[in-house]
Amino acid sequence: MIDMDMKRRGFRGRLAGVLRRGRARRTLVGLLLLALLGTATTATASPAPPAVTAPTSVAPAARAAAARWGDRRLDEVSFLTTHNAFTNYEDSRWSSVNQSESVRGQLEGGVRGLSLDTHWYERSTWLCVISFGSDCYPSDVYLCHGECKTFAGATYALPRQSFHGTMQTVVDFLAAHPQEVVTVFLEDYVSADQLGRSLGRVRGLSDMVFRPDEWGVRQNGWPKVADLVTSNKRLLIFSDRSDRENLGVMYDRSWTVSNFWSLGDLGNDLSCVSRWSDVPLDRQEPGFRRLFTMSHHRNVPTVLTAALDNGAKLRNRIAEQCRPAAGGRNPNFVSVDFHRLSDGSGHTPASVVAELNSGP
Repeated sequence: MIDMDMKRRGFRGRLAGVLRRGRARRTLVGLLLLALLGTATTATASPAPPAVTAPTSVAPAARAAAARWGDRRLDEVSFLTTHNAFTNYEDSRWSSVNQSESVRGQLEGGVRGLSLDTHWYERSTWLCVISFGSDCYPSDVYLCHGECKTFAGATYALPRQSFHGTMQTVVDFLAAHPQEVVTVFLEDYVSADQLGRSLGRVRGLSDMVFRPDEWGVRQNGWPKVADLVTSNKRLLIFSDRSDRENLGVMYDRSWTVSNFWSLGDLGNDLSCVSRWSDVPLDRQEPGFRRLFTMSHHRNVPTVLTAALDNGAKLRNRIAEQCRPAAGGRNPNFVSVDFHRLSDGSGHTPASVVAELNSGP
């Protein structure tokens, strides 16, 4: 009898254990099912990812470029440009200047186009001796207005301005201002080899230079400025020499139209005629439009004449002479002397360029 009771109790214990293990398994299975259902429910409830549309799908730099420049192509934007930007009171000592500020100061003040004259200087023992050691500069490409050897301070600066040093200033400015684009125009009196060696010493320049052949500009037209910014190709260089495009330096006569540079001694020659007889300002080419550089300065720069020329006269000349001569288009580069001066009319070179950019 006792054995029978013990057997019955043992059976009930084993049965309870089986039931408990079954409940545990069911509980575990239930918890797993709930977890899976919860995950599925969460996934179902979460919104689908947004479609790939601008601007949320582009990088912050690209969004900033789009906000700054919109959809405008390079040939649809105007830039304030300084004539003989290197002849100024701050970078060096000149007997006659075209600008008041240093090249860096001009860039900080809104200038985005710079015209520079490049000359080769061969080190001269004679000049070193007669200048009592102040003109003992090494052979290099320098920024001179006329030959680099005539008279100190008259046709070149002391201390002498090297071309690569000024270009380093431009590249450093661009590196510090990632939304900006700068164009350099060279009145070029050096060989392609001399220019290439000088450019090769400018840190960071090769990464920034825009090469139109790589963008298919002839076939596709100029790119959007925002695309130049996002690709960091924000430095354009033009030269009046044709044998240096392999350096990334464009031949201006192939890529631009330009008016004759002078307003005359009295500043009364307001006509807008082409600088090159075979390249009219309204030239048309299939799928491609040249950039329009407009010069607005006299033969001899002075602060008085620049103030007279830089206000309403500049604005009216664009509207009445240069825009019609160019087939109804605005200039892309407006080049002036003493860019901060004006006639008191309320119009300045900077405000005129801003007005051009605000139009349709």
